[in-house]
Order: sequence, then C-alpha cells, then structure tokens
Amino acid sequence: QVQLVESGGGLVQAGGSLRLSCTASGITFSQHAMGWFRQAPGKEREFVAVVVINWSGGSRDYADSVKGRFTISRDHAKNTVYLQMNSLKPEDTAVYYCAAAPVYGRRPRTNEYDYWGQGTQVTVSS
Repeated sequence: QVQLVESGGGLVQAGGSLRLSCTASGITFSQHAMGWFRQAPGKEREFVAVVVINWSGGSRDYADSVKGRFTISRDHAKNTVYLQMNSLKPEDTAVYYCAAAPVYGRRPRTNEYDYWGQGTQVTVSS
C-alpha cells in the first residue's frame, strides 16, 4: 500500500530552523511530484512548496510567504523529500503535510495529489 510518513516537526524559537522529512513507500517515487502543504488552526490547508520531475531534472516552486526561507529537495536513493525551513516565524506554526501526485513533467493540479501523509506539527514561539 501507499504510505507517506513525515517527521522532523517540533518546537522552535522565532528565527530558528527545522528540516522536515517525508519518506514514501508503495509508489514509483521518481514518477511523482512531491509537495508540502500546511494547515494552521482555524485556517484552510495551503500550498507551501513542490518539486517536479521533468526531462531537465526537475523544478521547484514555493508559496510567496515562504520564498527565500524554505527549500524543498528530494533524495531518490532514500525515497525521501525534505523541507528545509529557515528564519521561522510564529505565523509558520501549523501542521505540515507531505503529498504525492502521479504527475510527471509538470506541476500538479491541486486535485491530482492522491496521497497524503499524517502530518507533523511545527510550532514557532515568539
């Protein structure tokens, strides 16, 4: 079966850093786009970052709110995608979810993310 497992969340002070990990099983990792989303209390889930595989090797995209602070990357040998989060702010506090889309060569549409992890809590204190 398909399984995405996130880890690396925790409590950090404003200005600090965390690295989230998501390990996938049951899918052909190299043929899936991998994304990160987050959901804060009382708010809807929002897009954070995505890495897309294409013939040029791949491309990345980020939400404006995290651009320049967060970096998404993937390790194909480990079937793992990472989200490096630097200069964290209290407004980054949320549950962060890893998601996979069976899409190759383009950025997935929101409804093409078929698989989701259980989420990992990130709390940034002021």
